[in-house]
Amino acid sequence: MANYGSIITRAPSGSDPLIPEPLAASIIQEAPRASAALRLCRRGTMSTRTQRMPVLDMLPVSYWVGGDTGMKQTTLQAWKGVNLIVEELATIVPIPENYIDDAQVPLWSEVQPRLVESAGFLIDSAVFWGLNKPSTWGPDLYSAAVQAGNVVKDGFTDFGGGTTVPAADFGQSITNLGDLMAQTGYTVNGMAGRPGLDWRMAGIRSSQGVPIFQADMTSTPGDGSDVTSGRIYGRRASLVDNGSWDNTRAQLIVGDFSKAIIAIRRDISFKMFDQSVISNDSGQVILNLMQQDAVAMRMTMRLAYATVNPVTIMKPNATIDGAGSTTMRWPFGVLAS
Repeated sequence: MANYGSIITRAPSGSDPLIPEPLAASIIQEAPRASAALRLCRRGTMSTRTQRMPVLDMLPVSYWVGGDTGMKQTTLQAWKGVNLIVEELATIVPIPENYIDDAQVPLWSEVQPRLVESAGFLIDSAVFWGLNKPSTWGPDLYSAAVQAGNVVKDGFTDFGGGTTVPAADFGQSITNLGDLMAQTGYTVNGMAGRPGLDWRMAGIRSSQGVPIFQADMTSTPGDGSDVTSGRIYGRRASLVDNGSWDNTRAQLIVGDFSKAIIAIRRDISFKMFDQSVISNDSGQVILNLMQQDAVAMRMTMRLAYATVNPVTIMKPNATIDGAGSTTMRWPFGVLAS
C-alpha cells in the first residue's frame, strides 16, 4: 500500500519500462581529417602505372673570353629522370546484415568518411615520415631534410640544429629556417605542422604587429578535407591533425612543395559487396558474405609520389662526394622538436 504523499516517478536511468531511453540519431565523432600532403604537394594525374619526369640536373656555365682572339668554351646542361610509380591503398569494412537492420543510424554514412580519414593518415605517414612507404616511392620529406642538414631546432636559431643561439620566440626559429632554405636556392611556399601549433603561435606578432599565423577563414569544417589550414608569414600552412604527425621529431616541415608530387591514377572509390568471400594472406576464408549474411564496403585508391631535387645555382652539387652518400641539396627543411 502506498504511503500518503507517494508519487509516481521514473525508475533509475535505463530501467524504467514506460520511458525508454532515446538513442541519438547520429554518432557524435570528430570531423574526419583528410591528407595534408594532398593539400600541399603538387597534384597531378596519371594515365598509366608509371611515368618518367625530366628534372634539371646540371646548369650551364659561362666563361670569360681572354683577349680579342680568345677561345670561347662550350658548356653543358643536363637532365635526369624521376619515376612516378603508382601504388594502391585499400581497406574493407564488413558488417552483418542483421546489425545494419537493427542499427538506428545510417552506418555506411558513418563508415565512409572514416575510411577517407584512414587513407589520409596512410598517405601523410608515408610522405612526411616514410612510415610504411612503398619502396617504389621517393624519399620522405623529413628524413632527407635531416640528412641534408636543413634543420633548425625549436627554440634556437642555429642552422643545422645547433643549440647555442637562443631564439627570441618561436617565430624567430621559423624565420631562420626560411633563411636556411633560401641559402639552398629553394623558396619556401608551404608548411606542414603539428596539431595545435596555431595556438602556440596565436600570440606571436611580426615586427609590424601582425599575427604570424593567420587562419584560413574560407575552409568548411566537416567537409572531409578540413585539415586546419592558414598562413604563416604569408606561406600556406596545414596543421596535420589526422593522427600521422610525429610531435617528437618536428614542429614544422617547410619547403617548396612544388617539388613533391602526388599523382592520382584513380581517386578514392567505394564498392559494396554482399556475395563474396574475404580471405587472409594465406588464402584462408575468414568471412563468406553470402553464407554469413554480411555486407562489405571496399575503399581503394591508386596514386604515386615522388620528389624532385633539381639543381639550383646556390647548390649545384646534390651530394658531397658525388656518390649519393650525403645529401647537400633538398627542397625541404625541418623545425625540429
